[in-house]
Amino acid sequence: MKEYKPFKSGKVREIYDLDDSLVLVATDRISAFDHILENDITDKGAILTQMSKFWFDFTSDILPNHVLSTDTADLPEFFQKPEFQGRTTKCRKLRMIPMECIVRGYITGSGWESYQENGTVCGIKLPAGLQESQQLPEPIFTPSTKAELGDHDENVTLEQGAACVEKVFPGHGQEYVEKIRDYTIAIYKKCAEYAKSKGIIIADTKFEFGVDEEGNIVIGDEMLTPDSSRFWPLEGYEAGHGQPSYDKQFVRDWLKANPDKGYKLPQDIIDKTIAKYKEAYEVLTGKKF
Repeated sequence: MKEYKPFKSGKVREIYDLDDSLVLVATDRISAFDHILENDITDKGAILTQMSKFWFDFTSDILPNHVLSTDTADLPEFFQKPEFQGRTTKCRKLRMIPMECIVRGYITGSGWESYQENGTVCGIKLPAGLQESQQLPEPIFTPSTKAELGDHDENVTLEQGAACVEKVFPGHGQEYVEKIRDYTIAIYKKCAEYAKSKGIIIADTKFEFGVDEEGNIVIGDEMLTPDSSRFWPLEGYEAGHGQPSYDKQFVRDWLKANPDKGYKLPQDIIDKTIAKYKEAYEVLTGKKF
């Protein structure tokens, strides 16, 4: 049996090269504030993989995605071990656009902090008098550069983003940034409407895009998971304060409240986090995990 080793490790994923395609394996690692924590969150990788697959299928009418298969039977024997089951995606090779495509439908997190300071989010002027967690009149596209592991992503304007993309795709910087902005907003609107019908608000999320051999924009990486999004319960939602969430907010809140404890989580925070991930998956997909 041929052995494979990942050629790249991200905060959460291990990436393997099959020559004609890539294999993404979502681990149970969790990151917060640009640090990988010492604890694993059991089953997290499988939930991210299955939830992403659901959304990739759901938005395939808007644009193509990178998924070839999430069945390990379609992979070499090495990947047919129990530890790869449910958390592995065979995907198309893309030239990735060096940008985190963030869309915000509600004002929260760093966006709320920025708005309180100067009435803007990532340089976009917003109406006066907004409250924390309030829905924005229209979703806004607030891209950031992709940092190396351990560094912070940096928010950029559309023009700065186009300049970054131009370095990788000469002659296409402005074109690609405008396309991914439009795709980001379109995907968010469709998925947020669906999620709301299931009782979940998608406050914000981020996407990543690449370019295939024919020059088409393709969505890749993960999609609308609790790792990459803020999910709030619709029931009980009201603007004016922070919201309970289905994502890793339990982790962020505990780290903020315990800065002297390092990056090791207590078991009850791990249990609460995975329970919320599973609940979000089951509510949104209608499937039992």
